[in-house]
Amino acid sequence: MRWLRTRTGLVERSTPVAPGSTFPVPESALPEPAHAALTAIVGEQHLLLDPAERLARAGGLSYLDLLRHRGSGELAVPDAVLLPADPDQVQRVVECCAEHGVGIVPFGGGTSVVGGVTALRGGCAAVVALDLVRLNRLVSVDPVSRLATFQAGVVAPEAERLLLPHELTIGHVPQSFERATLGGFAATRSSGQASAGYGRFEDMIEGVRLATPRGEWRLGVAPASAAGPDLRQLVVGSEGTFGVITEVTLRVRPRPSVRRYEGFVVDGWAAGAAAVRALAQARVLADVTRLSDPTETEMALSLSGGWKTAALRRYLRLRGIGEPCLLILGWEDTATDAVRARRAATLRALRGVRTVGLGRSVGEKWRAGRFSGPRQRDALMDQGVCVETLETATYWSSLDLLRDAVREALTSSLEVAGQVPVVACHISHAYETGASLYFTVIAPRSDEDPIGQWSAAKAAACAAIRPFGTITHHHAVGVDHAPYLGAEIGPLGVDVLRAVKEALDPNWVLNPGKLV
Repeated sequence: MRWLRTRTGLVERSTPVAPGSTFPVPESALPEPAHAALTAIVGEQHLLLDPAERLARAGGLSYLDLLRHRGSGELAVPDAVLLPADPDQVQRVVECCAEHGVGIVPFGGGTSVVGGVTALRGGCAAVVALDLVRLNRLVSVDPVSRLATFQAGVVAPEAERLLLPHELTIGHVPQSFERATLGGFAATRSSGQASAGYGRFEDMIEGVRLATPRGEWRLGVAPASAAGPDLRQLVVGSEGTFGVITEVTLRVRPRPSVRRYEGFVVDGWAAGAAAVRALAQARVLADVTRLSDPTETEMALSLSGGWKTAALRRYLRLRGIGEPCLLILGWEDTATDAVRARRAATLRALRGVRTVGLGRSVGEKWRAGRFSGPRQRDALMDQGVCVETLETATYWSSLDLLRDAVREALTSSLEVAGQVPVVACHISHAYETGASLYFTVIAPRSDEDPIGQWSAAKAAACAAIRPFGTITHHHAVGVDHAPYLGAEIGPLGVDVLRAVKEALDPNWVLNPGKLV
């Protein structure tokens, strides 16, 4: 906190989470005929009207969601929580809600940071949270084809545990790994930290089972097909607006037994980004390839303790590093020789780049702490800090323009009376043609209007993104990015999505207010 106070002018204060008992939870508006019909499907014990249960599914994990749970603004609370037992019950629930005009918000781990699980009613009489926690089975494994079929409510760590006896892995490890579900990954086109090695989640999907008001839809019969457009990719990323994903069939791989993570320092952002581009275009990226800019490097090393020392600074200067940028590289494979060979290929491509190796301890420390971001955010919010992230992606030729534009937009919006926000950035995912930029923002929180403070900053950042890149690389559209979708896909693209919505969900009960 001392480093943050020095950088931002933060004044120490305490703003703890408000107890749930302080929130006025409205009476359920679920109509009695719908209540009776849904109870007949899932059973009385699996239709929850208790205020605490409904409050627990009121929103996701964005900064604005967390502010609302601390007493700022209003919470959109579902009228009921449903806990179906299996895909057949989900199908019946979806058809029942469509018949009675009740909105459905599919709910997995609740980790959306863009309003994707906000309980909006739209034009519906009521809205329910459809919690898939009971859809928690590994349905089948085909070790010959390397396929595994899971129910959609399986959380990521449990999926890996279920695959252990088969010595297989999914390899999808986003920061939300500890809580998020496989169905949520599919619905939002998730991208994991090791996507350079394992691919994005949509690359892993071989089949999908979807519950829609028009009936059940199953997709995926072969590894490749020329039978028209790939409709699996229409479902993936649809965010629960076209149907509720109940099962996914995934490509799996042998579980790695050897892992090597290392830290390096590169001299300057431009040199670091060029180095990552070289790795991507030579096809020798490490499974995890993450480059932090100077601000994020300073923040990470200072907050981790023991790094911001005169000895380290002297050492880096002696090695010719004037503007340190932390580069994390991680390789995973089934044999030591394979990791050794892949590491050698990566490091050969970095010859000519001024780097300093910090060793395996730095890489392993990053790997051990890579899921700690949400907990750190909670601690910072307790101290009165505005702290949030956003991401985008663009082609290599526009990468610096995009980074500069977003940094300037966020800084200008959040700088107040000499209090300068911290705007840090890293390359989170790299491709031959471009990369994703992930921004972390830390600023003193407004006492008068904390929700308005971040909403204005996010709007400024989104406007800055528009000329150069996508509005979202892996966080999805939800509510927050919906106003910007039309500019990215065009009016005709919006019409196409609406036509699909009309075909699958003519009463518009599926996840109201999201995507389209």
